Amino acid sequence: MKIVLRYIYLHGLASNPGSAKAVYLRDRFAELGVSLFVPDLNQGDFSHLTLTRQIQQIQAECLSTPTPITLIGSSLGGLTAAWLGEYHTFIQRLVLLAPAFGFLWSWLSTLGEEALHQWQVEGYRPIYHYGEQKELPLSYKFVEDIRQYEQTHRLKRPIPTLILHGQHDEVIPINESLIYAKERSWVQLIPFNSDHSLSDVKAEIWQSILAFCQ
Repeated sequence: MKIVLRYIYLHGLASNPGSAKAVYLRDRFAELGVSLFVPDLNQGDFSHLTLTRQIQQIQAECLSTPTPITLIGSSLGGLTAAWLGEYHTFIQRLVLLAPAFGFLWSWLSTLGEEALHQWQVEGYRPIYHYGEQKELPLSYKFVEDIRQYEQTHRLKRPIPTLILHGQHDEVIPINESLIYAKERSWVQLIPFNSDHSLSDVKAEIWQSILAFCQ
């Protein structure tokens, strides 16, 4: 495999750089003598996380010099990667693992109107953080902020993109990725017999990334 790009992995919501997929992919890249940078998108303040903050963090930490980059993003990290790729031409490839397209519709619909209203009134809602293995409060500003990124039809830059999505995803239905890929000839979608975590197909994910990046 000829390596000519930098590789950056963006983890999902309520996760961290120690997630199973992040560690697995970092180890696989290391076997090739390649560094996979995995920034901590929590920034020590999960409660005030927003998608805008994630985008600004990556722009400041990783995109200060125009080095060719492949962004790999999982779930909310995938949505973040997609928007970053729209505006930075030196991001030359995207690998999106169960990207959080249609996130608000998929996620908020499971809460119900009463719970959503309570969150808005109280300002914070406890969210189970898998990285910390405990519930942490998340500001309602997360919801207000992410609304501006729901209009994925605005993502029009023809950047080579690989989407890997579980057919039994219980968080972000694969249909969101199917629609996204159908409308963009530069997007390749590979479905897996898996759920949102894709934890049981990590080896297949790695092989797909290798083939895409060669």
